[in-house]
Amino acid sequence: MSQSQLGLKINGKDYTLDADPNMPVLWAIRDLLGLTGTKYGCGAGLCGACTIHVDGEPARACLTSLKQVQGKRVTTIEGLKADGLKQAWRDNNVPQCGYCQAGQLMSAAALLSQYPQPDDTQIEEAMVGNLCRCGTYTRIKAAIKQASATAERVASTREVEA
Repeated sequence: MSQSQLGLKINGKDYTLDADPNMPVLWAIRDLLGLTGTKYGCGAGLCGACTIHVDGEPARACLTSLKQVQGKRVTTIEGLKADGLKQAWRDNNVPQCGYCQAGQLMSAAALLSQYPQPDDTQIEEAMVGNLCRCGTYTRIKAAIKQASATAERVASTREVEA
Protein backbone atom coordinates (compact mmCIF):
# COMPACT_ATOMS: atom_id res chain seq x y z
CA MET A 1 0.00 0.00 0.00
CA SER A 2 1.26 3.42 -0.98
CA GLN A 3 0.90 6.09 1.70
CA SER A 4 0.03 9.69 0.84
CA GLN A 5 -0.63 12.90 2.72
CA LEU A 6 -4.38 13.34 2.41
CA GLY A 7 -6.37 16.37 3.46
CA LEU A 8 -9.88 15.72 4.73
CA LYS A 9 -12.68 17.92 5.99
CA ILE A 10 -14.71 15.94 8.51
CA ASN A 11 -17.45 17.49 10.63
CA GLY A 12 -16.18 20.93 9.65
CA LYS A 13 -12.63 20.28 10.84
CA ASP A 14 -9.58 19.89 8.60
CA TYR A 15 -7.38 16.82 9.01
CA THR A 16 -4.21 15.64 7.30
CA LEU A 17 -3.69 11.88 7.28
CA ASP A 18 -0.76 9.80 6.15
CA ALA A 19 -2.77 6.95 4.64
CA ASP A 20 -3.40 4.85 1.57
CA PRO A 21 -5.78 6.79 -0.73
CA ASN A 22 -7.68 3.53 -1.34
CA MET A 23 -8.39 3.05 2.38
CA PRO A 24 -12.13 3.10 3.11
CA VAL A 25 -13.20 6.29 4.88
CA LEU A 26 -14.71 4.07 7.59
CA TRP A 27 -11.28 2.94 8.79
CA ALA A 28 -9.81 6.42 8.58
CA ILE A 29 -12.53 8.01 10.70
CA ARG A 30 -12.67 5.16 13.23
CA ASP A 31 -9.06 4.00 13.50
CA LEU A 32 -7.04 7.06 12.57
CA LEU A 33 -9.28 9.85 13.88
CA GLY A 34 -11.04 8.06 16.74
CA LEU A 35 -14.57 8.97 15.61
CA THR A 36 -16.22 5.68 16.50
CA GLY A 37 -19.89 6.58 16.09
CA THR A 38 -19.91 5.27 12.52
CA LYS A 39 -20.13 1.50 12.77
CA TYR A 40 -18.73 -1.37 10.75
CA GLY A 41 -21.52 -3.74 9.82
CA CYS A 42 -21.11 -5.84 6.72
CA GLY A 43 -18.22 -4.25 4.81
CA ALA A 44 -20.19 -4.56 1.57
CA GLY A 45 -22.46 -1.49 1.75
CA LEU A 46 -25.56 -3.59 2.38
CA CYS A 47 -26.49 -2.87 5.99
CA GLY A 48 -26.17 0.92 6.28
CA ALA A 49 -24.46 0.93 9.68
CA CYS A 50 -21.56 2.93 8.25
CA THR A 51 -23.64 5.63 6.56
CA ILE A 52 -22.02 9.08 6.46
CA HIS A 53 -22.72 12.19 4.40
CA VAL A 54 -20.39 13.29 1.61
CA ASP A 55 -21.32 16.81 0.52
CA GLY A 56 -24.72 16.24 2.13
CA GLU A 57 -25.47 12.97 0.36
CA PRO A 58 -25.59 9.62 2.18
CA ALA A 59 -22.68 7.30 1.40
CA ARG A 60 -21.44 3.98 2.74
CA ALA A 61 -18.13 4.64 4.46
CA CYS A 62 -17.05 1.01 4.03
CA LEU A 63 -17.17 1.40 0.23
CA THR A 64 -16.00 5.00 -0.09
CA SER A 65 -12.25 5.51 -0.38
CA LEU A 66 -10.27 8.41 0.99
CA LYS A 67 -9.43 9.56 -2.54
CA GLN A 68 -13.15 9.75 -3.32
CA VAL A 69 -13.74 12.29 -0.55
CA GLN A 70 -10.80 14.58 -1.33
CA GLY A 71 -12.08 18.16 -1.52
CA LYS A 72 -15.51 17.17 -0.18
CA ARG A 73 -17.29 17.70 3.13
CA VAL A 74 -17.69 14.54 5.18
CA THR A 75 -20.16 14.41 8.06
CA THR A 76 -20.28 11.58 10.57
CA ILE A 77 -22.86 11.00 13.29
CA GLU A 78 -20.64 13.02 15.63
CA GLY A 79 -21.10 16.07 13.40
CA LEU A 80 -24.79 15.63 12.56
CA LYS A 81 -26.82 18.71 13.52
CA ALA A 82 -30.31 17.26 13.58
CA ASP A 83 -31.59 17.94 17.09
CA GLY A 84 -35.26 17.57 16.11
CA LEU A 85 -34.61 14.21 14.49
CA LYS A 86 -32.55 12.99 17.44
CA GLN A 87 -35.32 14.08 19.83
CA ALA A 88 -37.92 12.26 17.73
CA TRP A 89 -35.68 9.16 17.91
CA ARG A 90 -35.76 9.37 21.71
CA ASP A 91 -39.48 10.19 21.89
CA ASN A 92 -40.30 7.10 19.83
CA ASN A 93 -37.89 4.82 21.71
CA VAL A 94 -36.21 3.84 18.45
CA PRO A 95 -32.89 2.45 19.71
CA GLN A 96 -32.75 -0.98 21.22
CA CYS A 97 -29.30 -2.45 20.81
CA GLY A 98 -28.33 0.82 19.11
CA TYR A 99 -25.79 -0.62 16.71
CA CYS A 100 -27.51 0.55 13.52
CA GLN A 101 -28.72 3.87 14.89
CA ALA A 102 -25.92 6.12 13.61
CA GLY A 103 -26.50 4.90 10.07
CA GLN A 104 -30.28 5.11 10.46
CA LEU A 105 -30.05 8.71 11.69
CA MET A 106 -27.66 9.70 8.90
CA SER A 107 -29.99 8.26 6.25
CA ALA A 108 -33.05 9.87 7.86
CA ALA A 109 -31.32 13.26 8.05
CA ALA A 110 -30.38 13.05 4.36
CA LEU A 111 -33.99 12.17 3.52
CA LEU A 112 -35.38 15.12 5.50
CA SER A 113 -32.85 17.41 3.87
CA GLN A 114 -34.09 16.40 0.44
CA TYR A 115 -37.78 15.96 1.34
CA PRO A 116 -38.73 17.98 4.44
CA GLN A 117 -42.23 16.41 4.45
CA PRO A 118 -41.64 12.88 3.09
CA ASP A 119 -44.49 10.51 2.44
CA ASP A 120 -44.40 6.83 3.42
CA THR A 121 -42.98 5.75 0.06
CA GLN A 122 -40.14 8.29 0.24
CA ILE A 123 -39.31 7.19 3.79
CA GLU A 124 -39.30 3.51 2.84
CA GLU A 125 -37.15 4.10 -0.25
CA ALA A 126 -34.63 6.21 1.67
CA MET A 127 -34.36 3.78 4.57
CA VAL A 128 -34.48 0.45 2.70
CA GLY A 129 -30.69 0.09 2.74
CA ASN A 130 -30.46 0.40 6.53
CA LEU A 131 -30.95 -2.86 8.39
CA CYS A 132 -32.06 -3.11 12.01
CA ARG A 133 -31.64 -6.49 13.69
CA CYS A 134 -34.02 -5.40 16.44
CA GLY A 135 -36.78 -4.62 13.92
CA THR A 136 -37.59 -1.07 15.01
CA TYR A 137 -38.66 -0.05 11.50
CA THR A 138 -42.14 1.11 12.59
CA ARG A 139 -40.62 3.34 15.27
CA ILE A 140 -38.02 4.66 12.83
CA LYS A 141 -40.76 5.68 10.42
CA ALA A 142 -42.76 7.30 13.25
CA ALA A 143 -39.69 9.24 14.37
CA ILE A 144 -39.04 10.52 10.85
CA LYS A 145 -42.66 11.62 10.56
CA GLN A 146 -42.48 13.34 13.96
CA ALA A 147 -39.27 15.16 13.01
CA SER A 148 -40.88 16.18 9.73
CA ALA A 149 -43.99 17.55 11.48
CA THR A 150 -41.88 19.37 14.09
CA ALA A 151 -39.75 20.96 11.36
CA GLU A 152 -42.93 22.08 9.60
CA ARG A 153 -44.23 23.72 12.80
CA VAL A 154 -40.88 25.45 13.37
CA ALA A 155 -40.84 26.73 9.78
CA SER A 156 -44.45 27.96 10.11
CA THR A 157 -43.63 29.74 13.38
CA ARG A 158 -40.64 31.47 11.78
CA GLU A 159 -42.80 32.63 8.86
CA VAL A 160 -45.34 34.16 11.29
CA GLU A 161 -42.55 35.90 13.24
CA ALA A 162 -41.00 37.37 10.06
